[in-house]
Amino acid sequence: MSGNSIGQNFVVTTFGESHGKALGCIIDGCPPGLELSEADMQHDLDRRRPGTSRYTTARREADEVQILSGVFEGKTTGTSIGLVIQNTDQRSQDYSNIKDQFRPGHADYTYQQKYGLRDYRGGGRSSARETAMRVAAGAVAKKYLKQVHGIEVNAYLSQLGPITAQNVDLAQVEQNAFFFPDVNQLEALDEYMCDLKKSGDSIGAKVSVVATNVPVGLGEPVFDRLDADIAHALMGINAVKGVEIGDGFEVVNQKGSEHRDLMSPEGFASNHAGGILGGISSGQPIVAHIAMKPTSSISVPGESMTVQGERSEVVTKGRHDPCVGIRAVPIAEAMLAIVLMDHMLRHRAQNSDVHSQTPILGMR
Repeated sequence: MSGNSIGQNFVVTTFGESHGKALGCIIDGCPPGLELSEADMQHDLDRRRPGTSRYTTARREADEVQILSGVFEGKTTGTSIGLVIQNTDQRSQDYSNIKDQFRPGHADYTYQQKYGLRDYRGGGRSSARETAMRVAAGAVAKKYLKQVHGIEVNAYLSQLGPITAQNVDLAQVEQNAFFFPDVNQLEALDEYMCDLKKSGDSIGAKVSVVATNVPVGLGEPVFDRLDADIAHALMGINAVKGVEIGDGFEVVNQKGSEHRDLMSPEGFASNHAGGILGGISSGQPIVAHIAMKPTSSISVPGESMTVQGERSEVVTKGRHDPCVGIRAVPIAEAMLAIVLMDHMLRHRAQNSDVHSQTPILGMR
């Protein structure tokens, strides 16, 4: 099965399934000398891990990461970094009733048709459980980017169903179980999610991710544009059905005189482009948004068919997130950080000696 790696200079390869013995990843290309321990990754893993609130799946996993290689005396050596997380709370019997059925909207049917078989226990490789390793690798990238270049990557849940953040206060994101930036909406979110869980249904969400202090010049036109690689990485997150950079689809309603980010020696007047011009970072904050579908693993009965092509009705049992967007916040951060890390190393390799006489602009 191909397609398990991302990046060119900073390469992350993951392995493992939802109900397998363990999840793991290999990080190639991390520069030597970075102080690194399990604790550097555990914070983000704790933000992503299941069973942390009543709004997410009840599956209980410690998600304790172990460094197997690539670190000596507390610092990266420049060689491959091996990471592993043991699965400890699988309940494969929860899926025995659907082993011969397809869940509508899930990857069951496509995996069966592509490979001739599938791991029906929690979706196997298609499960969002795999993203734990992306978060671990992303934490390594985030630490390097911040420590060496001052780049910070932060995400938040900007919309859950009909409830949208009216005010964005990043200081509030880590203070509530929704990773939501608008404290005035928390009560409405709680009420909405409680009603949703009672109904056995699920809901979609929007997650926004922002990178600040990104230097000018990252991105390799034409096919490896920074925004194209960001979109590729974010679209590769489970349940993502749409990616926006900057104003995204709102540009359809904008005129050129409204959308263009005017500039002067004092800086950029706006950031409709989301910090990327012509596929190259402009030095402005990089802003991206992802739209996540409602999970199809719900207890509401749905029409489907069996592996043999017979009509059937599916009710998914087990432990599932009523809104996958809540735990996707650290995943979005990780994927953006991995792309920025890769492009930072690529830029260093080709353009480290480039000097421009044009001043570097900030925001007015």
